[in-house]
Amino acid sequence: MLRSLMRGQALLQHSRRGIPQVWIVAAQHRWASSLPMNTVVLFVPQQEAWIVERMGRFHKILDPGLNFLIPIVDRIRYVQSLKEIVIDIPEQSAVSLDNVTLNIDGVLYLRIMDPYKASYGVEDPEYAVTQLAQTTMRSELGKLSLDSVFREREVLNMNMVTQINQAADTWGIRCLRYEIKDIHVPPKVKEAMQMQVEAERKKRATVLESEGAREAEINIAEGKKQSRILASEATKAETINQAAGEANAIIVQAKAKAQSINMLSEVLSQQCGSQAASLSVAEQYVSAFSNLAKQSNTILLPANTGDVTSMVSQAMGIYSALTKPEAMKEKLTMDAAYPNKSQLVSGNQIFHSET
Repeated sequence: MLRSLMRGQALLQHSRRGIPQVWIVAAQHRWASSLPMNTVVLFVPQQEAWIVERMGRFHKILDPGLNFLIPIVDRIRYVQSLKEIVIDIPEQSAVSLDNVTLNIDGVLYLRIMDPYKASYGVEDPEYAVTQLAQTTMRSELGKLSLDSVFREREVLNMNMVTQINQAADTWGIRCLRYEIKDIHVPPKVKEAMQMQVEAERKKRATVLESEGAREAEINIAEGKKQSRILASEATKAETINQAAGEANAIIVQAKAKAQSINMLSEVLSQQCGSQAASLSVAEQYVSAFSNLAKQSNTILLPANTGDVTSMVSQAMGIYSALTKPEAMKEKLTMDAAYPNKSQLVSGNQIFHSET
């Protein structure tokens, strides 16, 4: 019996040889120190579970409040806290998917859900959960590249919680959350990342500058297009307005001319109208001769330039012919029947000589 006890202590010391001394002291302080003595009447604090053994065998779990135990026979073997426990996961090295060594640490939040499993399912719950968190972190980091580790920290934390809960379920411990505190990369990798960030920023600046220049050119072209469209529309409107103005002017002039002709015809139909027309024609004749050779060097003059009376008589004869439809019709008939006026004149002369 003594030999087996010594062998068990040696195995326990060997299993804890790789554990830091600080963890062992903390674990002993949390899980195995200050065990209350059996005083028959016990008061269990809230959010604590006291594991009672009777004659070395599990008997029951004391609830918070007043409890009674049998002296000597009953013994308080474990005291488990049901509060949320915060465990600082020390820094550890891991290799990412793209073969980059990372140093990472974190914080683990857990709670004991089953005090019986936490007491008898594992020797040191805190040490077991800490080791599980470290190994799980190495495994999860090996699945991600360096860039994914920084981008998907939330996903990494959720995967850690899932993996820890699957393994710690038999220990009566539930991991609530895991948070990564710091991620340290090698100096050369850090310099390369900074260069990459600077290059990415320069690239973005160049792209933004080119996009700005393109937008400026597009805006200038759109402005020129709109200005040309507006100018053409203005020219079109101006042309339409000008044509409308000219048409209105022609209509007004035609109306004025028609009114003047009507007035002139009324005046000429009155007494002494022909004399007034002869006087007007003579005045226009004299005015026309006064303006000769002022605008051009080529001049066409009638044979009898100084005979104003004959010119007025000729003009009045034309007017009389136009005012008499029958005479005008006879003249047009004669012009159509005898296109060569010289034959008409010769024929008349022969006719008069025979009579």
